[in-house]
Amino acid sequence: MSLSPESAGTAAGHGRLAGRKIIVVGAGSRPSPDPEVTVGNGRAIAVLCAREGAAVACVDISEEAAKHTAELCAAEGGKAVAIVADVREAAACERLVDQSRQELGGLDGVVANVGFGEGKGLEGTTPELWDEIFAVNVRSHFLVARQAMPVMDDGGAFVFIGSAAGLKPGTRLPAYDSSKAALFGLTRHVALEGAPRRIRANYVIPGPVDTPLGRVGDSMVASRTKIRWPLGRQASAWDIAYATVFMMGPESAYITAQSLVVDGGVTQFS
Repeated sequence: MSLSPESAGTAAGHGRLAGRKIIVVGAGSRPSPDPEVTVGNGRAIAVLCAREGAAVACVDISEEAAKHTAELCAAEGGKAVAIVADVREAAACERLVDQSRQELGGLDGVVANVGFGEGKGLEGTTPELWDEIFAVNVRSHFLVARQAMPVMDDGGAFVFIGSAAGLKPGTRLPAYDSSKAALFGLTRHVALEGAPRRIRANYVIPGPVDTPLGRVGDSMVASRTKIRWPLGRQASAWDIAYATVFMMGPESAYITAQSLVVDGGVTQFS
């Protein structure tokens, strides 16, 4: 199936985020041996933010991945910086906010995209693994938001990136599913605290996406390969990026504390 320019990541920008200064946490893409290279959600989000006029801090645990995303963002014509941080560490979450704000010259947007899942059912999930997954998938989002809220410009926006695994069971990864469900509560609270300063917080929830990590998921979760796609295809990372840019920009100025499911109808029809 041929993709629209937006879903293929080739559409021109329209200045939706002109002048904005945005952090994208988890802006790298997982290396993949697949000959048909796809882009990860975080990288697509960062590049599209740059294409729409924002200065972007590209944060990742991999220096190589962060630098490559920053180079792609800079090629769109704007300012981009690469920042390395392991969000399992509280101090790193605080530092990435402070460093991004200093290097960008301000801050009015944060996208928290980082997350992972492992384990196999209740029996195959150790307490240590549970804690590590929650540290990355929930605690880091909280720590970044806590550090960013006091220094974010009025009228700014947070977007947390989750997963349809927080809506319905199916992955057999209890810590992952639970962590994604927890982000509903965090989103609502951040939105509540930010409202007096018109700082919004929303939750973008992808279904299965054709990314390097998504292809790993396809190989691990047999049910993913049997999905009937209501719109005839799996999402691209650019589909997730456009939903995120919408939630970051002025077109969604009166939307906060909400969740936007980007799954082509899969969770409703299957």
